Amino acid sequence: MLINGVFEGGGVKGISLVGAVRAAELNGVTFHKVAGTSSGSIVAALLATGYTAEEMKRIIQATPFASFLKRSPFFNIRLIGPALRLLVKKGLYSGDALEDWIRGLLAARNVFTFSDLPPGKLRIIASDITNGKILVLPDDIAEYGIDPGRLEVAKAVRMSTSIPYFFDPVVIVQASRAGHFKKRARAAAVKASYVVDGGLLSNFPLWLFDRDAESDAGSDAESAVPVVGFQMVGRNDFKPHRIGGPVTMFQAMFETMLSAHDERYIEQHNRIRTIKIPTLGVGTTQFSIDSETSESLYRSGLAAGERYFKHCDRKTGLWLGEGPSGPLIRFR
Repeated sequence: MLINGVFEGGGVKGISLVGAVRAAELNGVTFHKVAGTSSGSIVAALLATGYTAEEMKRIIQATPFASFLKRSPFFNIRLIGPALRLLVKKGLYSGDALEDWIRGLLAARNVFTFSDLPPGKLRIIASDITNGKILVLPDDIAEYGIDPGRLEVAKAVRMSTSIPYFFDPVVIVQASRAGHFKKRARAAAVKASYVVDGGLLSNFPLWLFDRDAESDAGSDAESAVPVVGFQMVGRNDFKPHRIGGPVTMFQAMFETMLSAHDERYIEQHNRIRTIKIPTLGVGTTQFSIDSETSESLYRSGLAAGERYFKHCDRKTGLWLGEGPSGPLIRFR
């Protein structure tokens, strides 16, 4: 079975997506195109590069994500340091370690830029907060004078995972003819665009492949490659945020936004093509997650994927959704 997969963002909870990918593999599902936001962009990028779910699981569980939270000793000075870093860098942590990590994983499969992947294979969502618009990468990077094919996949993932105020934004500095990336804008005269986590504008972009499906199908709607979403849900297990200052207040606002702003679209139109994965009350920025919790999240994704994929009628090629009306989606 062939599908286009869309992966929601959710910080450290992303290993639950890997469990659902494993369920897809076990049920004979092949990913045609993939897309994602934030941690979903990591899973999508690794899938597009050829990693299997079992390989991703081993990598993620062997990675101490707390090591991504690095800053110079000066910015660790109690009370003053983090506040000063926010003022100067616009983030509590740089995000460089995360970008280097994903770059190394992609390089191991000889993937560096989007030109190393089949056209349209991977799409990543980011948010340009300077111009107030959503970016679908790599294509939209052309608006900044950068060749989409030359855009580093790791840089696109870095943009999509840059949680505002938590990680530094990626700054695109536009010269007269071409754009390039800088950690900070160099001068007021230079046009700079700040790019942050895609979840700010679309944490679960199920809409992304809809136009592809229409063009692929032509006059025969049943021949289109269906879109299946991989969504992390956890409001039933939600724990109240403890707000003790401006940073924790923003984190609470951001996590609330991630779980809510795409939900109306999903509830009304797309329940029938969405795998809902319980996230067991784990927070988006809970980077000190232990191995037991990581394994539980993976198994939650595996179980949710199995429940979804068992509705496939292999004789007719029909996908049986879990909506209240029980509609069907045809696979190619």
